[in-house]
Amino acid sequence: MPIVRLSGTIIEDKDPNRKIRAKLLYRLYDSGWNIYNGNGDQQVHLGNIQKKIKESDAFVYTPGATLQDMFNAASTSVGIVTNDPDLHGKQVAILNSDYSWDQFIDLLEHLQEMGTIGYHHQVYFEIVNRPKKIIRALEESYFNSIERRNGKSPQRDSSKDIYIDEFKDKYIKKPAFNVCVFCSASIKKSNYLEAGYKIGKDLAAEGWGCVSGAGCTGIMGQVVAGSVENGGWAGGSNIPHIIAMEGHLPEGLSEFWPRGNIYTRMEVMLENSNAFVIMPGGIGTVQEVLALIIMKEQHHPVMRHKDIIVINQDFGEGKKFWSPLIKLLNAHGAYDMFHVVDHVDDVIDKLKELENK
Repeated sequence: MPIVRLSGTIIEDKDPNRKIRAKLLYRLYDSGWNIYNGNGDQQVHLGNIQKKIKESDAFVYTPGATLQDMFNAASTSVGIVTNDPDLHGKQVAILNSDYSWDQFIDLLEHLQEMGTIGYHHQVYFEIVNRPKKIIRALEESYFNSIERRNGKSPQRDSSKDIYIDEFKDKYIKKPAFNVCVFCSASIKKSNYLEAGYKIGKDLAAEGWGCVSGAGCTGIMGQVVAGSVENGGWAGGSNIPHIIAMEGHLPEGLSEFWPRGNIYTRMEVMLENSNAFVIMPGGIGTVQEVLALIIMKEQHHPVMRHKDIIVINQDFGEGKKFWSPLIKLLNAHGAYDMFHVVDHVDDVIDKLKELENK
């Protein structure tokens, strides 16, 4: 029998979503699904999320959306975008009966408008507001995945993956302070690219290292270029099929940490960084920000004394880029977990201010 994985946790006996979840469980069982995480007691983290994806045939995100649930939903979306074979053809649906997913959906629509998400959110998942509609939603999501396979996002050929061993330039010493920049690897607008190059250049001027996803395109590629072309140290992590999509690693990397999936890739980037800067990005950047915030909330050792700076700049579209994300985080009580600056020029001063506290 196929297996569906549920998100969400029923916190107490009087939880308003208990009845909804019971109806959802009934509908799924009655339609022939086996259910993982029926009680909402399974923990998902960067180290095990790929395993959870592999062992599931479909995913249903439930009412009472938390940042953890949104991280999980963003993660399946990132996997779909990057042609993760473990997500190929799998159904994804959101039960939004309490409208707790509205801010997440609004954020995705905003990013599509800004040009960092290429598809409407219904390409990633179906959204319904009643448990009895969930089975049909899973079927609709399946047909969307077929459409992706047949044209919008072809299934990848794993024989073309590029495997690069870990390396370290022994002539370039890793700085004591390293800043990880999360951002888009696809956007091509010149003002965004110039901002990415400036961040890399500014980090190099301070003698700080630059950590990235080791992509050679978009803002990410320019961040790396800005660092290495100005004498800076740059380290990063990437995975074989994304390297294959881009063709090669960016030139001049001082260190490279290969990983097998996007989640352990993020994990090693966190381990090698002392602070984080969030530039314009898409669903992958949303996933990364949510991971940082969740780990801070959990007092995870890897995030201890590490600051997060969100650049909420208007890059010419008449809207500040990350306002919907900031609104979502604040609504979930994470307002003291990150700092906001209004312009790329403010990043270095803010990092210095925070380090001197």
